[in-house]
Amino acid sequence: MNPTQLFDPASSTYTYILFDEDSREAVIIDPVDEQIERDLATLERLNLRLLWALETHAHADHITSAARLAELTGARTAAPAGCDIGTAAVQLKGGDTLRFGREQLRVLPTPGHTSGSVSYYWQRATHPHDAPPGEAAPVPLGHQMRPDQRHDDRHVFTGDTLLIQGCGRTDFQSGDAGALFDSITGQLFTLPDTTIVWPGHDYHERTQSTIGVEKATNPRLAGRSRSEFIAFMDALALPRPRRMDEAVPANQRSGLRQDASAEAVLAAPEGAVKPADGYAGDISPQTAHDWWQGGKAVLVDVRTDAEREWVGFVPGATAVAWKQWPGMALNPDFDAGIVRALAEGLPLLMLCRSGVRSMAAARRATELGASAYNVLGGFEGDPDEHAHRGHKNGWRHAGLPWRQN
Repeated sequence: MNPTQLFDPASSTYTYILFDEDSREAVIIDPVDEQIERDLATLERLNLRLLWALETHAHADHITSAARLAELTGARTAAPAGCDIGTAAVQLKGGDTLRFGREQLRVLPTPGHTSGSVSYYWQRATHPHDAPPGEAAPVPLGHQMRPDQRHDDRHVFTGDTLLIQGCGRTDFQSGDAGALFDSITGQLFTLPDTTIVWPGHDYHERTQSTIGVEKATNPRLAGRSRSEFIAFMDALALPRPRRMDEAVPANQRSGLRQDASAEAVLAAPEGAVKPADGYAGDISPQTAHDWWQGGKAVLVDVRTDAEREWVGFVPGATAVAWKQWPGMALNPDFDAGIVRALAEGLPLLMLCRSGVRSMAAARRATELGASAYNVLGGFEGDPDEHAHRGHKNGWRHAGLPWRQN
């Protein structure tokens, strides 16, 4: 089966979900923060286990959901080594491969739009039960697109390097028109002509192209020399991306925004919380500890049993896992555990690793009738520039009680 292609109308961004049909292991490429519920629902609908959350580069027009997806699904994050995304668990270089089931992606270095941009090449493994191509009913672009039911062999996910009848801009964020020309002609255009091109964006309701078509007809590249291409790109007068100042720093932290960390919270008086979508609000670890110890709330640790066993636990906290290993599957006993915690008639303070799962858990607890808060930074805190936790914020960093078996 070809990739599942998803579209974010606000940024005209394409997100892709690829999976192995036997193991149901999957990767997601260039996810968008505002579409995380859609993406999680798609993974669930297709019965997939997410292994990798991947970036083609550090985006300037939207914020990724990679870190949040990793927290909620147990996936690993990976990003190009040259993009300064220090929080990604794996720093990718040209020639690296990423496996999911019998399938694998190969990393192609394609700098130019940014100095670290990459593309991902996928040549599907042979599956004995492959069916002949079938007709897929046309659907409009919008919130979600159905999977492409065809079985093409070769695919390349080009991010902002090569677009349909266009290419990424090179006038900001370490862009280099000469490097972009070399990447497209020396990497992408050397792929077989039948390779399907899946771009990172499209602004004209086009969904895919092929290497052969783009070589022959792309107006920015076809028939142009390297020097002509550089002159053409240098002459473009494009507006600055609207969200660039917000998006780039967040994307260099895998989508973890500064305004979501504990340092940025509680400029209001002690104990105040920020408004939240679907739950009572966000609360600092110190305030959560004070409420809990003062008998004003119940502290609920929603991490997995394995995390509490091996990473550390808070003595006296109520353990109600939101998801469990293996596979970070939803805990079928979560609702019952929350109902038991509600017996004390107090607000619930939801604690996870970094404050992502606990937001989802707080929303569900609210649906069950709780006044539920999210403890910002969670138990381990946000990762620093080296992807290490425990040095920036969170329960342990605040010096609050915890133990390790």
